[in-house]
Amino acid sequence: MKNFLVIGLGRFGEHLSRRLAELGNDVMVVDENEEVISRIAGAVTCAQIGDCKNEEVLRSLSVNGFDICFVCIGSDFQSSLEITSLLKEMGARRVISKASTRIQEKFLLRNGADAVIFPEKDLAYKLAVQYSGHNIFDYHQISDNIAVYEVAVVRSWIGKSIREVDVRKAHNINILAIKREGAVLLAGPEIIFAEDDHLLVLGDGENIGRLTKNT
Repeated sequence: MKNFLVIGLGRFGEHLSRRLAELGNDVMVVDENEEVISRIAGAVTCAQIGDCKNEEVLRSLSVNGFDICFVCIGSDFQSSLEITSLLKEMGARRVISKASTRIQEKFLLRNGADAVIFPEKDLAYKLAVQYSGHNIFDYHQISDNIAVYEVAVVRSWIGKSIREVDVRKAHNINILAIKREGAVLLAGPEIIFAEDDHLLVLGDGENIGRLTKNT
């Protein structure tokens, strides 16, 4: 269990806060909007109305006690920048700030952010890969050219084992796990592929693309 501070409860901030709490973490949220604070109060550890551009408000939160502070203000970049800077000045351990552009990212990193996230861009990129491919159900980028994909089993593999198919040698990808009937099975050489299996595979987009054309 970790302690999180989430500043700004737009759509992203609210969804993030609720999911962090569902995973068993202590979550404190702060926003100027009384209505959204009232809506989320029962779902998180602590919900407070406040303007975090005000140093006294921010200082009262004891920000150095949180494992991660998220700055999720999307509509007012100047406020996001100021709050990010103040958090680091006050000893916050790790600050992750939301941005919309690369220029914003540069300014946030220069002013104290430990990491910057692009929720809308990341989701759009993920959906583009997922729906432009063949039988790709999910996708998580690991590096510039490597990602984990959830794909349908290749038809010609059904009834064969992972060892028989020798995926790494034949396709230069790795099978990490198999999703089958609601369960996740770690990939082992003796596992036999079944018709409705979904495979979690690690590889580059080009090799995955060639593979999924056969599903």
